Amino acid sequence: MLGGRIKAILGLGGGTIPPAPSLVRSGAKGAVREPVQRVSRALEQFFAYVRDERGLSILDLGGVNQENVSYITNLGHKLYSTDYLRNLDATLKTVTSPETLHPAEMEGFLQQILDYPDDFFDGVLMWDALTFAEARLANATVERLSRIVKPRSYLLALFHAPERSQSVPVYSFRIQGPSTLLVAARGEAKPAQVFNNRNVEKLFQSFESVKFFLTRDSLREVIVRR
Repeated sequence: MLGGRIKAILGLGGGTIPPAPSLVRSGAKGAVREPVQRVSRALEQFFAYVRDERGLSILDLGGVNQENVSYITNLGHKLYSTDYLRNLDATLKTVTSPETLHPAEMEGFLQQILDYPDDFFDGVLMWDALTFAEARLANATVERLSRIVKPRSYLLALFHAPERSQSVPVYSFRIQGPSTLLVAARGEAKPAQVFNNRNVEKLFQSFESVKFFLTRDSLREVIVRR
């Protein structure tokens, strides 16, 4: 069942940032901020792992945008996209709070967006999706990802600096090159939990390795090897 995902995207048109879901609060002027170009060493390493391969299957949890579709497919790979945040927003509308999600509701959410066979993907672009998932759901998401990615595959994730802020930017990430992203803030949302390095390592404790990259901004970059 496709549910909220788009399967095997090849050469889609358009490239606009979708409207922010309702859990996202707009900025002071209610407008999308100007995109900023950002050098990403984690992205560079992610593509270093896949650049000499062809026909790989890559999962993007940030939803569809034309830049990512074009870049991945031009490398000779297949891109599968799902909007983790948008689907999470739709799920949370049915409950009083994220902490009240029942196991069946979490399973339904994961089935909707991550219903793929075991050992299916060669890489995952997680971006900052887990920032907005409470602990149980984040753990369940990572456990599901560990099943649908192949051994020795790589996942890229970004985490907001571990400050106890009431809100953090919600970003859209568009690939411009092997080490360059165009990052646009669509608004702000409350982080579901604090992700310091120890928490990130614990989250991916069933994976082979977790590598952190130093950055000069509030986003910390991580490459995880299955």
